[in-house]
Amino acid sequence: MEKILVTGGCGFIGSNFIRLTLAAFPEAQIINLDKLTYAGNAHNLTDVASDPRYCFYNGDICDAELVDKIFCDEGINTVVHFAAESHVDRSISSPAAFIQTNVVGTFTLLEAARKAWSGKGEKCRFLHVSTDEVYGSLGEAGLFSELTPYDPRSPYSASKASSDHLVRAYHHTYDLPVLITNCSNNYGPYQFPEKLIPLMINNASHGKELPVYGDGGNIRDWLFVGDHCEALLTVLKRGMIGRTYNIGGDCEKLNIEVVRRICDLIDEMAGPLPSGKRRQDLIRFVEDRFGHDRRYAIDAGRIKSELGWEPSVTFDEGLRMTVKWYLDNRSWYKAILNGSCGPNSEQLFAAL
Repeated sequence: MEKILVTGGCGFIGSNFIRLTLAAFPEAQIINLDKLTYAGNAHNLTDVASDPRYCFYNGDICDAELVDKIFCDEGINTVVHFAAESHVDRSISSPAAFIQTNVVGTFTLLEAARKAWSGKGEKCRFLHVSTDEVYGSLGEAGLFSELTPYDPRSPYSASKASSDHLVRAYHHTYDLPVLITNCSNNYGPYQFPEKLIPLMINNASHGKELPVYGDGGNIRDWLFVGDHCEALLTVLKRGMIGRTYNIGGDCEKLNIEVVRRICDLIDEMAGPLPSGKRRQDLIRFVEDRFGHDRRYAIDAGRIKSELGWEPSVTFDEGLRMTVKWYLDNRSWYKAILNGSCGPNSEQLFAAL
């Protein structure tokens, strides 16, 4: 892992991964390619921007000429591909961007790697970071394994499923040294505020309503972003080429349970509302979104048994750290809401 191209490195998981990798591998050089769309924030990496091992390109993964140039000029031998449109609500209202970034962008990267790595595949790695949403929705029982048939239910999950299939095809057709990971719901510092946990933290801390889809009974498997990034490094170092690894937190929670716990933590850390009410009183159930998958849950047995990875942060620990980070970093959040570090997306935040 000498020259690592990280796509979407200014996003939530990408920025956490870059920070961890630079700390863990002194010899690593990170080349970050990010288009800086609404969810990409260069301020997420202010603390490493001056590190000589870090280089930033502001560009689009669909730009084949730029991607080829980066592979050639930088001598890329490892790709960690995060860049993606990822919000289900946005994919329902504007699906075209998801096809372009998630499918065409992945194809562009695969083509660049295929050309650049011809004859030296044993020294290279292409890690494609995907999602558990490609598997569809679970009933009350069962877990997603690496053998679960794909059954995507939204334009977002369908675009990610398509990119997964492309990555596998390039391994089988061109012998490209690929690895795929499918992770459960991440949470932690630097997550864009339209997602469930940061949205609820922000609204609750300001005494705003907390909109929850349907009956709040949708279930997700929660994974702290630091644990996810550790798992990705483990897969890069020891994963079997051509293999898929599911990464989960073994932590199923109802959405309403998560929101209530956030309310209690903010009541504890920030004090009660001026009205004296509990923040749980701000919860409002709203009309469910289209195609809302009821339950996701990951079987992470393969990565545990083959590579020795398992999550180290409990949900209670991780959520407490996350709430504290957002309360301590209000200026980061405010810069996103007022548009000073990118497009103003406050009006686009949806109930989750």
